[in-house]
Amino acid sequence: MSANERKITPADILADAEYAKRRDALRKEAIAVKQNRRVEVGPFATFTFENYDTMWLQVMEMLRIEKGGAAQLESELQAYNPLIPQGRELIATLMLEIDDPAMRARTLPTLGGIEEAVFLDFGRDRIKAVPTEYEDRTTAEGKTSSVHWLRFAFTPEQIERLKRGGAVLGIGHRNYAHMAALSAAVRAELAKDFA
Repeated sequence: MSANERKITPADILADAEYAKRRDALRKEAIAVKQNRRVEVGPFATFTFENYDTMWLQVMEMLRIEKGGAAQLESELQAYNPLIPQGRELIATLMLEIDDPAMRARTLPTLGGIEEAVFLDFGRDRIKAVPTEYEDRTTAEGKTSSVHWLRFAFTPEQIERLKRGGAVLGIGHRNYAHMAALSAAVRAELAKDFA
């Protein structure tokens, strides 16, 4: 079974002591991998395309921080397994990274529904992102969350187009309209999610 068809299982989890020994090296490896899985779109939107490895490390970090043991593990697996792409999709975490608290308080209420305005373009072909099954990330008052999880479902032809190039990641929100071309290194890394 390829990594993109896997789910994290309890058998995949390292013992606390083993993880503590390997943590620094694992985190350095993850930083190197994420470098080609991150795309900045506009001044404060950053997408990180997730995979088995990024989610496995996230689960390990959550277990380390919260120290909830076996009871916590099941809820972490339920939270993070749905964010592992399953062969014909990409899944991204969208972070709206606004460091200044006052600016963040002014801006997030203007970006309601931003999770519905994300797309990948391949010339005339567009894949509209769909928010994952998590709770609504925009309030009834129109304020959005700083974090969103988005799924891009691909056809076989779109997978080939991504591999060949010319892909643009964009946000078409009325208050945040920006696009960024995916570099060759990013496309090559993301293509691994379809293997």
